[in-house]
Amino acid sequence: MNLAAIDWLSISINLLLVVFVIVCLLMILLILMQRPKQEGLGAAFGAGVTDQVFGARTTNVLQRGTVYLGSLFFLLSLTLAVLIGHKNKKISMLAEKTPVAKVESTIPVEPQQEPETPKSLIEELPKDPTPAKEATPAPPTPADTPAKEATPAPPAAPAPPAGTSLEKSGEP
Repeated sequence: MNLAAIDWLSISINLLLVVFVIVCLLMILLILMQRPKQEGLGAAFGAGVTDQVFGARTTNVLQRGTVYLGSLFFLLSLTLAVLIGHKNKKISMLAEKTPVAKVESTIPVEPQQEPETPKSLIEELPKDPTPAKEATPAPPTPADTPAKEATPAPPAAPAPPAGTSLEKSGEP
């Protein structure tokens, strides 16, 4: 029988995980069974039953159990963290490190050229002299235009007949 081939680290981690889950469940039950001062959730989960099972000193038993399970919870979590760290370290050391092969490129590499400096706007504009705008004729002066003939003013509106007033009639 070859005991060296057995991976004790993985087995112990799995067993401790099972114990850890059981401790967590027991701690949840103990915390919920405790009777608070205001008779809250503890009464709903059978606080009267715990008095019959554990006697008159129920709070002392439940408090001590919570302290023990809480201590076991922290101890197991620390132990599992250390063991899982060792397992990860062991796996990374056993993995073969293959050297990265240098890939030779078949594409010819051109020598680096110096980047071109950007041209100014004057250099980019065309060199041939083309007029930007044609000369537009100036607007005619008032002396050049003939004067308009005066039009007669429209006749004034007829006045209302005497004796009738819009204020008295009440009509708009």
